[in-house]
Amino acid sequence: MTVTRPGPLSEAEQQERREWFREHWQRGVAFNSDCGMRVLRWEPEGIEMSLPYAERLSAHDGVFHGGVVSALIDTAGGGAVIAGHDFGKGSRLSTISLTVQFLAPAAGPEVVAHATCVRRGGRVHFAEVEVRRTDGSVCARGQVVVSVSGERPRVGEPVPGGNGGE
Repeated sequence: MTVTRPGPLSEAEQQERREWFREHWQRGVAFNSDCGMRVLRWEPEGIEMSLPYAERLSAHDGVFHGGVVSALIDTAGGGAVIAGHDFGKGSRLSTISLTVQFLAPAAGPEVVAHATCVRRGGRVHFAEVEVRRTDGSVCARGQVVVSVSGERPRVGEPVPGGNGGE
């Protein structure tokens, strides 16, 4: 398999890509947008994403479905990797592994995922995520392993407004 890389990028080009992915994560990924996920912080050291409670995301009254919490962990973990990524190594991100530990019910009105990339490799990267309720208590933890290789199509093009992004 041949992996296409863009070659060396300036710091300004790296920053432009990071900002593009921030927008894409919130508005361009239809699932994230449909769930109401919002980027609160997007920095190379880590990111935070919120998820407001909605009945359609529920397992029981007032409690998020575990699959939605898992999706938030996956999304935030991938975001933590890409927010500080060297785009000279590619931009097509794929989850390799997702591990979730549920510690308490993920009750609304909102949960926030705090994600950090804890190890960067040539192609494989590792992130850790904590999901906290509004009272600050941790309701779930997760580890996300992602691969970044090759080039993602349409990076840098305008991000759709949440109704049909990839």
